[in-house]
Amino acid sequence: MDQLLEVKNLSTFFETEEGTVKAVNDVSFNINRGETIGIVGESGSGKSVTALSIMRLVQEPPGKIKHGEINYFSKGQNPVDLLKLTEDQIRKYRGNAIGMIFQEPMTSLNPVFRCGNQVLEAVELHMDLSKEQSKQRVIDLFAKVQLPDPERIYRSYPHELSGGQKQRVMIAMAMSCNPDLLIADEPTTALDVTVQKSIIELMDALKKETGTAVMFITHDLGVISEIADRVIVMYKGKIVEQGPLKAIFENPQHPYTKSLLACRPPLDYRLRKLPIVSDFMAISKDENGELLLTEKDQNAQELIDKFKITEKETTERYEKLIHQEPLLKVDSLKTWFPATKNFFGKPLTYVKAVDDISFEVYPGETLGLVGESGCGKTTLGRTILRLTQAQSGKVWYKGQNLLTLSDKEMRALRKEIQIIFQDPYSSLNPRITIGNAIKEPMTVHGILNSDQERKAKVNDLLNTVGLSDSHYDRYPHEFSGGQRQRVCIARALALNPSFIICDESVSALDVSVQAQVLNLLIDLREKFNLTYIFISHDLSVVKFMSDRMIVMNKGKIEEMGKTDDIYNSPSKSYTQKLIDAIPK
Repeated sequence: MDQLLEVKNLSTFFETEEGTVKAVNDVSFNINRGETIGIVGESGSGKSVTALSIMRLVQEPPGKIKHGEINYFSKGQNPVDLLKLTEDQIRKYRGNAIGMIFQEPMTSLNPVFRCGNQVLEAVELHMDLSKEQSKQRVIDLFAKVQLPDPERIYRSYPHELSGGQKQRVMIAMAMSCNPDLLIADEPTTALDVTVQKSIIELMDALKKETGTAVMFITHDLGVISEIADRVIVMYKGKIVEQGPLKAIFENPQHPYTKSLLACRPPLDYRLRKLPIVSDFMAISKDENGELLLTEKDQNAQELIDKFKITEKETTERYEKLIHQEPLLKVDSLKTWFPATKNFFGKPLTYVKAVDDISFEVYPGETLGLVGESGCGKTTLGRTILRLTQAQSGKVWYKGQNLLTLSDKEMRALRKEIQIIFQDPYSSLNPRITIGNAIKEPMTVHGILNSDQERKAKVNDLLNTVGLSDSHYDRYPHEFSGGQRQRVCIARALALNPSFIICDESVSALDVSVQAQVLNLLIDLREKFNLTYIFISHDLSVVKFMSDRMIVMNKGKIEEMGKTDDIYNSPSKSYTQKLIDAIPK
């Protein structure tokens, strides 16, 4: 095949207070014209830093490209080593020969400029077109990436678009100058499965139409299986395995690859727990501080067979749950938000986020709540907890209607009803140590007799969620995303609740970290007889976690029932669409 990019012995290091971090450590691979290579690995594996090194966007200091070559092959010309170019010279390649879609579209788009003008800037910089031709090209690009009403999107600001639409604007910007190579850094993370599927199909169609090569970075092997020709697996800055997609999936050689494939929730059977990375390999360091990965003598299939739950076990658990008195009963609940108002401020029309919803939750049950963004899942969870005001309806918890309680009465009940928010970083105060963040609710509610007892309880909780006493005095920014989510789980458990709402609590985590957090939630449910409402847009995660499932669409319940029954034979086309969109 015709070679486009050759990366040779690339090393990018970062100097920190703790020492040198070898983010990319002697990495070599190539990309051919028109092919899609998938780079997969957990957070911290070096995937994104590899992409930023190719684009020469590594911030110096603290980062520095130590050595290596990045050879770009223009048609009919000698290869150019991008690392030897001046800043002015590399600008001609950025956006023109190599386009990049960044991980978070909201932070990549300038909030004070209209979307059209931001893409227009890239076109005017690299293409010899008139003002009118440039504008028409942007509108045509918006149509090509299947944005509805391209002229309206051209005039819109980023905050006026959904997550999927913002991602399409970023794809249009990256494709605006017909690049030879498109680098897509986690372009579908935290998107709905249906939006994710449409983005993958769109990128595949654009690749076929323009002949652009794609370097697709993700932590999800399921997504990689839908789009890549070849796969590169990275771990702690090094490539541990690479090869054709079929070979990697059907016959993985490295224990890390085996663990990534095994820890995704399965779709065709149930497990009592998910395999995790430490089931397949042990991690240690040699005398020079270099990582040593030792494969454990663990057969993935044998491990999965050991964790499998029979249909009989599932049925017995379900029958036992539903023959109890419900812990929570939601009756004709409505939460509406004013959409338009008249001159005097009276609402004329409403967004019906939660529209006449009724269901029950039984003690010890996990009720899954799924649907696309905007379907009302999160608003429903927040309304149950009285964090959002209901329009009408009743929420019965242990025989009390939560919506009629005074603030004082509700405050007393908050010990029993907790929430784990979607974004652990924004739900933790950056100026408070995590020990104090977990201890604070106990102090407020007068749990235990002294600060000393509360600190001991916090240390106990940290150990319960897989952290340690030494983490007590650390701040949120010193933890990874998965560790922060564990802190939020510990905080939710601090008040000994009986009912927890998990709102997209694993949606942005690596599949391996996600598996650990899901296993933890199940262990805690069994240990403390917890009851969950588990909100997610990922049906495979909900299928693993929940006993029953509610599918929501536009504020209403599409269907409700046993999780396995809904997954195996959905009665509504909307549910079928969600299931079809799951990467297989």
